[in-house]
Amino acid sequence: MIAGYQDFEFDLPGALLARLVEVLDEMISAPLDSEPLDNIPEAQGVYQLFLDGQLVYIGKTDAEAGLSRRLRRHYQKIQYRAGLDPSRVSFKAVRIYVFTAVDLETQLIAHYGGLSQVQWNGSGFGSNDPGRERDTTKFKDDHFDARYPIDIDRVLDIALPSPAPAASYLAELKRVVPYVFRFEAASARSRAPHADLVSTSVSLPVGLRMTPRAIIAAVVSQLPSGWQAIQFPSHVILYKNDVHYKYGSLIARS
Repeated sequence: MIAGYQDFEFDLPGALLARLVEVLDEMISAPLDSEPLDNIPEAQGVYQLFLDGQLVYIGKTDAEAGLSRRLRRHYQKIQYRAGLDPSRVSFKAVRIYVFTAVDLETQLIAHYGGLSQVQWNGSGFGSNDPGRERDTTKFKDDHFDARYPIDIDRVLDIALPSPAPAASYLAELKRVVPYVFRFEAASARSRAPHADLVSTSVSLPVGLRMTPRAIIAAVVSQLPSGWQAIQFPSHVILYKNDVHYKYGSLIARS
């Protein structure tokens, strides 16, 4: 010991984690729905998702892709899923004004028992669409999209003029469905739809049940030969090709 001197080391990351856990555990979760999310700021922080009251996901955000945006993306993700009623999902969110170099997401997951206890972490729940790579991917049984595949037989609240170019129908459908819907573009790097979709005028059958499946099938039936629509657990595609997609199911072919 040196007279008049002493070392002091404060475990700031440990103290932050301990206090954060206390705050989260004391909170009451709110439904992951549009009305509660209206009050969540676009700020950096951490959040938890619960299914039937059981913790299933832990996430962290920065200020640029903050709590509000991230939670709304998750809200969108759980819509129109077979076997998953969105009302079963709730959340807790905490804004953190000062971030350290601590990986709070990893530490919180470890605190609550690891990936085996926080089921949606590591399941693909929070990932973005990787593009056509996903069209040839086989999901493991515990993947989020394998557990809760998209439901394309839900009736939509959608108004579609008839007749109209196929591209118009598809763009509106892409806008309203809460999952990825990709259709053929004019070229690999173009955002414009394929020429067939622009030039083909489509009329919807009278009395058509306005589900994604029915709308897509009606559009495909009026396209030139060679088009096919495929459903995967996570998304839908409409391409002009004759590829066999091992892990998808055919919706319609022209």
